[in-house]
Amino acid sequence: MEDKQLATWQAQLARTQTALAQLGPMRPGSLSQQYKDPVAQTGAYWQLSYTHNMRSRSRYVRPAELPRIKSLLANFKRFRALVDRCVDLSVKIADRQTELLRTAAPDQP
Repeated sequence: MEDKQLATWQAQLARTQTALAQLGPMRPGSLSQQYKDPVAQTGAYWQLSYTHNMRSRSRYVRPAELPRIKSLLANFKRFRALVDRCVDLSVKIADRQTELLRTAAPDQP
């Protein structure tokens, strides 16, 4: 049984999985600028905060490392969005397949 909506979702899932496979290195977390003296906003430095294996961590980031860290964080955000998209499409596909099977073979008494 061919269903246009099902085929569309399957194609979208395949494209999303391909995009996932093409992601480069990544890391979770958020980057923020902190100050040694917050009131006067002097002594600025960058801090990377993240949770991994249920443990919170924070690291200092040197200014020269900022572009690389920002790229890794962006890749991780993209990863999360793509995984969410895969899950959404997979649920839709499974539900639609179940619906099609039920209409093709109605329940027997």
